[in-house]
Amino acid sequence: MIEVDFDRCEANGVCVGHAPDVFDLNDKDELIVSSAAAELPENRDGIEAAIAGCPRAALKWVN
Repeated sequence: MIEVDFDRCEANGVCVGHAPDVFDLNDKDELIVSSAAAELPENRDGIEAAIAGCPRAALKWVN
């Protein structure tokens, strides 16, 4: 499962670029995470890149 620290998230979309099937921005520029897509093995590398590339370190894996 992916956790988003919305106090840190600036919704700049870096994560969307890395894993567009998992992350999206709504009309208010708020981050949306697809939990179902996050569970798919084929999205793992993109999620890892999104976590590593987040300029505000707002994303992390949780169990």
